Amino acid sequence: MSRDDPDPTELATVTELAKRRGFYFQTAEAYGGVGGFFTYGPQGAALKRNVEDAWRDRFVTRAGHMEVSAPDVMPEPVFEASGHLDGFDDMIVECPDCDASHRADHLVEDDSEYEDAEALGLDRVADLLGDLDLTCPECGASLADEPVEEFNLMFETDIGPGSAQSGYLRPETAQGIFAEFPRLKQYAREQLPFGVAQIGAAYRNEIAPRRGLVRVRAFTQAELEHFVHPEKDDPPLDAVADVELPLYSATAQEGDGSVETKTVREAVDDGTIESPWIAYYLGVARDWYAAIGVDMDRFRYRQHLSGERAHYAADCWDAETEVDGDWIEVTGFAYRSDYDLANHAAHSEESFTVFEQYDEPKTVERASVDPDMATLGPEYGGAAGDIADALERLAERDPDAFDAETVAVDADGETYAVDAEVANFSVEAVTKAGEHVTPHVVEPSFGIGRLFYTVLAHSHREDEVDGEARTYLELPAELAPTFACVAPLVTDAPLVERAEAVREELRAAGFAVDYDDSGSIGRRYRRQDEVGTPVCVTIDHETVEQSDHDAATVTLRDRDTTAQARVPVPDLVEHLTALRAGTDFADLLDREGVHEV
Repeated sequence: MSRDDPDPTELATVTELAKRRGFYFQTAEAYGGVGGFFTYGPQGAALKRNVEDAWRDRFVTRAGHMEVSAPDVMPEPVFEASGHLDGFDDMIVECPDCDASHRADHLVEDDSEYEDAEALGLDRVADLLGDLDLTCPECGASLADEPVEEFNLMFETDIGPGSAQSGYLRPETAQGIFAEFPRLKQYAREQLPFGVAQIGAAYRNEIAPRRGLVRVRAFTQAELEHFVHPEKDDPPLDAVADVELPLYSATAQEGDGSVETKTVREAVDDGTIESPWIAYYLGVARDWYAAIGVDMDRFRYRQHLSGERAHYAADCWDAETEVDGDWIEVTGFAYRSDYDLANHAAHSEESFTVFEQYDEPKTVERASVDPDMATLGPEYGGAAGDIADALERLAERDPDAFDAETVAVDADGETYAVDAEVANFSVEAVTKAGEHVTPHVVEPSFGIGRLFYTVLAHSHREDEVDGEARTYLELPAELAPTFACVAPLVTDAPLVERAEAVREELRAAGFAVDYDDSGSIGRRYRRQDEVGTPVCVTIDHETVEQSDHDAATVTLRDRDTTAQARVPVPDLVEHLTALRAGTDFADLLDREGVHEV
């Protein structure tokens, strides 16, 4: 589905279901609520946790990576080093009449064929406000000729009382990994490659939150930072070589192209995906999306256009899902090179490298400087020490820079031109046992809330059972908030007592189990269908009338087909375990002691 063929009812349908059944709702509604903040209810918190656990299983446990949990608030220098203080901005335009603030690029996208107006730049977006005759969504005033400016999205706070240290709520979880690299590399025994993951909250002061969970101010990220040797580490492409990827390349977006399906191997070989590491993770993630219930007919990988790609990234792709007639980003895949670690090294003066031991010592040429402090001190005063340090770093990074008569270095936010003779640059032969390597970073960054929303929308079904309309969520069994509901057919004491015993037995076996004895059994089935419970376990008179406990049976009802089967109580845990692991309900009928109702 495209922008030209929208389904405006899907968002309303999912939002209504979410509020009524406890998946999510606006925070602090008793106080009027506030845009961009949502609370996950009982069903939603369980579903969200299951999505996170599924991600952790695939991208941490099975991949052999580490996981950390950093604080939500970090000091200002971290974000100065990361570039967020200067470059983490969105486009804002303010209404001249009612003073309402809006995302300028979103206004353009909503009223034109542009799918990513942010890539056009401030000036072009400002021009389009006039060319498209756009008006304020709040009061209708013209926005033509209004300035479009940058607005930093970070929430600022103080750390401690009095002359407090400035800090920020993190806008991404990644910096909590990068800032701790000097210690994390020790846990990895300085052996590349290794990965560090984190699932946690992030915060962005969005100009105009909208579309439910799609654009919010507080959300959960699941990020993996995979540290690799820039020259030696290759991904295990053979493991995903035949996975088919729906690719919407930059070339296709800039022309009249469309999504093209290629295998991972084909996309790497023909250069559609420049980074083999990115291709590898697109392949791994594609199968994971399908496993958690994303409709693969409403899914694509879109390559970043040159104007939207981060300056440090050689290639970036977004996983996008179609919901409500629009495409939303659910994951970003970026090859971040050594940008993050190099910046943190420069700002913190700590080592953000790993030491690679040679098999045998090597004699190599090493560039070094011995700055003449007697000259630097009088000329540059208090900045002399920082300039000397900058010269040393430059010698390691770019020895050719010292071929000129003067050398330009940055220190304390200023650029200084230093006489090359004062730097005392030289190259000497040294014997080395190894070398320090700054790893490159491959980053898949998943938006849990948007995946949660996608899974809800893509699993929503409507059908008819016994002449009556039915709504249900076709969630994968391992993702469902509740796996089974135990229900006595009627509220007679013997049935209730037996149902409660079965409920406790299943909970003790590790199942998420609900108990429902309110209303007719048909109504109870419908309630469970609507929240995606895969199985209902019904205790009826036949269950309690069987004197032999081992011969007693209960009724299992399948959510998707509404088929029912009688199952012996002693085998109930075994059969439910098989269903949760993916056994089809129809296959259950072939098992010993099970018969269709």
